[in-house]
Amino acid sequence: MKSWLSVALVAAAIFAISGCSVNPVTGKNQLSIISPQQEIAIGEKNYSPSRQSQGGDYYIDPALQTYISGVGRKLAAVSDRPKLPYEFVVLNNRVPNAWALPGGKIAINTGLLVLLDDEAQLAAVLGHEIVHAAARHGATQMTSGTLANIGMIAVGAAVQGQPGEQLYGMASQMGTAAWMAKYGRDDELESDYYGMGYMAKAGYEVRGAVELQETFVELSKSRQTDFLSGLFASHPPSMQRVEANKRRVADFAPGQRYRQRYQAAIAQLTTDAPAYAAEKLALKALADNKPKLAIEHLDRAVALQPAESQFWLLRGQAWTMLDNLSNAEKSYSTAIAKNNAVYSPYLARGILRYEQGDRVAAKADIKQSYKLLPTAKASYYLGELALNNKEYQQANSYFQQAAQDRGELGNQSREKIQQVNLQLRPESFLVFSQAVSNKGALLVSVVNTSPRAMRSIVLQIAGPADQRGYGPTKTINITKDLQSGQQLTINTGLSYFLPNQQAGRYRIAAQSAKLVE
Repeated sequence: MKSWLSVALVAAAIFAISGCSVNPVTGKNQLSIISPQQEIAIGEKNYSPSRQSQGGDYYIDPALQTYISGVGRKLAAVSDRPKLPYEFVVLNNRVPNAWALPGGKIAINTGLLVLLDDEAQLAAVLGHEIVHAAARHGATQMTSGTLANIGMIAVGAAVQGQPGEQLYGMASQMGTAAWMAKYGRDDELESDYYGMGYMAKAGYEVRGAVELQETFVELSKSRQTDFLSGLFASHPPSMQRVEANKRRVADFAPGQRYRQRYQAAIAQLTTDAPAYAAEKLALKALADNKPKLAIEHLDRAVALQPAESQFWLLRGQAWTMLDNLSNAEKSYSTAIAKNNAVYSPYLARGILRYEQGDRVAAKADIKQSYKLLPTAKASYYLGELALNNKEYQQANSYFQQAAQDRGELGNQSREKIQQVNLQLRPESFLVFSQAVSNKGALLVSVVNTSPRAMRSIVLQIAGPADQRGYGPTKTINITKDLQSGQQLTINTGLSYFLPNQQAGRYRIAAQSAKLVE
């Protein structure tokens, strides 16, 4: 009954905090626990990490970034929320995809740009993403995800007494998966519908949106892995969307296509297409455990586009698989020299240096990687470095972060946390039980469950309270060493003629202990 009451109270708090807000695009009421200001803050906080985790910004042709940003701003200016702090970026990622974070932070991959034919089709993509931001679809996703965990929210709210902050904190910690997950059918249709309106207001031919969806439907039939893991995962295409877009076209006058201008903007990507095709073959070779073949493909890729950092990163991975660590380090260093703004080559070189015993250089690399993107792997190795330096508090913090990983790295991190806790709180590894001697005295058994011997153990014993609220207490110092796995039984001297059933009412705690060096 109490748990249901807590849930009901928190649900009421949600409505009291935020209630129904008005969708800025559709004018319809919708529930959101995230305010517009919080929405912008969440987008800004996650924009850089999201870009880092997906290849980093495309840097080989800076003019392309300028061009995409210009088209995006043109569409944003005619949107229903033109004053959002919109940003548009091209990501150095061959998977066809585009996404929007709350608050108007938008990205499009190079892998999608090469599939588009003209600026109108580009406007269809960006307009669609602008609607996701303007209509607050990301905030709605976070609200839905948070309400799905309302039981947990109730507990947190009851403890902290600040349900509004608890809800916002939970939503903001859900990560980009909350708003980059598969959108619902209504969100997709809504973004298509209003995105075409933005296209028309900006002077584009809205038929480009129909062509875009037709292309995606055909590509989805081929079940290409890149598409299934990229664009189609978050924006599933369907003939329903194609037909809806076709009907919508009739509402608008013809607009501009700007094909020549678009093709000129992506000219570098078109030129580099064979290099990226070679990279794809290299990735397959690495997945098939054929590093020599991967290097052959990467040699061809580098010859065609030597400025691409990703090619050198993959070469480093191939040389590592061949146990040529010197060449691997050189490749990682070259990758960093080509692009020092992405985390992955720093992390790869840092781990390589760590395993070779160069801890100083490893720490510098891994910390730079962590600064750009705090991955679980970087956290784990920084924890190892801190543990080696006996910086136990810092090591614990890093391992706690790495323990969030759901794979083997998370398991290893949790084991390391136990090692760190042994150094920080050795007394927590002591286990107690109590009994009564044949003379009625309280006996306490202490077992050292840690893998290390302990000494200077201080126990605090508290007995049951009497009617006045007072109970017997006693501090016991154990002066002898307690070996790993050893059990020691102590006569506390408390409560002679103690009834046997009363022994369990005494509370025993270890105040402190030291490891034997």
